[in-house]
Amino acid sequence: LGDSDRLSGTYVVGNDGTVRLRGMPPTRAGGGSIAAFEQALRTRLVGAGVVRPLRNAVAVSLVEEAGVSVAVSGAVFEPNAVRAGERTPESRIGLKEGAVSGDANIARSVATAIRAAGGVRPDADVRRIYLIRDGAYVELDLSGLVHGWSANDVPITAGDRVIVPSRSCFDADLARPTPLTPPGIRVYMSNLTRSANNNAGAGIGKDTISLPYGTRLLQALVAANCVGGSYMQSDRRAVLISRNPINQRSVVIERDIEKLVRGADRDAYDPFLMPGDAIACYDSRWTNLSEAIGMVSQGVSTVTPAILLDNAL
Repeated sequence: LGDSDRLSGTYVVGNDGTVRLRGMPPTRAGGGSIAAFEQALRTRLVGAGVVRPLRNAVAVSLVEEAGVSVAVSGAVFEPNAVRAGERTPESRIGLKEGAVSGDANIARSVATAIRAAGGVRPDADVRRIYLIRDGAYVELDLSGLVHGWSANDVPITAGDRVIVPSRSCFDADLARPTPLTPPGIRVYMSNLTRSANNNAGAGIGKDTISLPYGTRLLQALVAANCVGGSYMQSDRRAVLISRNPINQRSVVIERDIEKLVRGADRDAYDPFLMPGDAIACYDSRWTNLSEAIGMVSQGVSTVTPAILLDNAL
């Protein structure tokens, strides 16, 4: 309105979809276009006698698109209500650019909402993703985001629902970082051996257990220092505790580490790791034998002084 000290200024659309001008009742803004909101606001201000009914008496422009809440369900790792397109204070246009008009928040999209829900599982059907809005739905094919093709990743708005169907079978193309899958996973590891009698000594830190999505068991075993070292320890074994992402049943997989290292066809029995998996490395037979001998020797050395003392008495 040209009066920077009264009504003109920058306003935030509230969670209820309304804008509250100083001294005016709330005006509905969410869910419509900028032009519709501008007309509704003009009608209200003219009717209240605040402005004269001139053609350009009221002008509204978009400064910034904030994040929105959407619900994501189906074949994703963390089905939940998520925030898509949220920004940090440092990246908000309206706080650092001054007087601007317009915004392109590319993070407010179906793919971003799916990533915020943990990303799609390997059994997801990315060719048939459903976006539901106001009782209507549209079927989207986002497989191009996985294979490097074009895809119709449409913008989302508050209250949308995204459903990712399952194909009930494993797709290796979805077990790697893509715009629809998680960039990384957290895996729990344990490597307790005589050469490394604690996880700190085994080099298992926060950087080790944070692995790229698509990591296989053998790669994680190398990261946990379960591979290599003395040849006498080459018969070590590893156990993977995982959860089937399709039926959510726990599974336990045991592998001979040396066979896994030297097997030319290892991909057939070297599984992909899923978020939240746990890995434990067990000592070789030689290490176990050495440990047993050490325990016996320690026990004998403890008993001998008692025998000598008894003889002396």
